[in-house]
Amino acid sequence: MLQRFDERNRALIVNINGQLVHRDKAGISPFDSAVQGGDAVWEGLRLYGGRIFKLYEHLDRLERSARALSFAEIPPREKIVEEIRRTLAGNKMRDGVHVRLTLSRGAKITSGMDPRLNQSGPTLIILAEHKSPVYSKSGVKLITATVRRPSPDILDARIHHANLLNSILAKIEANNAGADDALMLDTRGFVAETNATHVFIVRNGDLATSRVVACPEGITRATIMEICAVEKIRCVETDLSVVDVYGADEMFCTGTMGELAAVIKIDNRIIGDGKVGPITKRLSDLYAQRTATEGVQVVDL
Repeated sequence: MLQRFDERNRALIVNINGQLVHRDKAGISPFDSAVQGGDAVWEGLRLYGGRIFKLYEHLDRLERSARALSFAEIPPREKIVEEIRRTLAGNKMRDGVHVRLTLSRGAKITSGMDPRLNQSGPTLIILAEHKSPVYSKSGVKLITATVRRPSPDILDARIHHANLLNSILAKIEANNAGADDALMLDTRGFVAETNATHVFIVRNGDLATSRVVACPEGITRATIMEICAVEKIRCVETDLSVVDVYGADEMFCTGTMGELAAVIKIDNRIIGDGKVGPITKRLSDLYAQRTATEGVQVVDL
């Protein structure tokens, strides 16, 4: 699975600290914390019919992450929303858009990791792209990575930080194995998530997903659990081993960029009958119903 370049994105307007510039002229300081050490937090948002789904939940997580990293200054929510609106308007975007929102600690007065060197406020980057859900509707194939997700006593995964090397190393393993993505385990050997998404398994009509120990609190994950509660589908958070995964009737992954995607094979083992299962299909449809009607209006249609 390799994302393709969308020609509509060739002339993108990018927002950096309120300045709207062409993608080819966009830049941040080499002294910025995002460059110096991945010292930034981020969110992925999706635009449906002029509305951003779960916008405030994403902004809540962004703020929690920035506070956990002791950012001295965090832009007000209203300011971030206004800059998102300006960026979408500048690109004449209304639907089928993914927005990458990055907030770094800002530029330093000299290179170094000490946050006291950051004395000019944070850097807010808004990158909106025409981008459809990135996973194949026919299902994806995974391998189990040898790279592990750290435990909270090393680095708490609930901090949605921009240092993604751990996940990138796992993705490299998946690429080398000819798989779409990699399933990542925690240091205890239980399933955390993939290098990019949360995972659910289905067994005997019930759902199970990993506990939030070595994976972040997913917005799409939480939405699926909300849907299950409404639809009276049993869903539990628990420790999952790879044996649980191998024996699943169905498996799917969730995330803002890819929505819901069935997993049809992992480590050369077929999941279920190797096709998108009925519960995965049902939940995908219910999720699509929500994104079609809910969200914060940010574009005037």
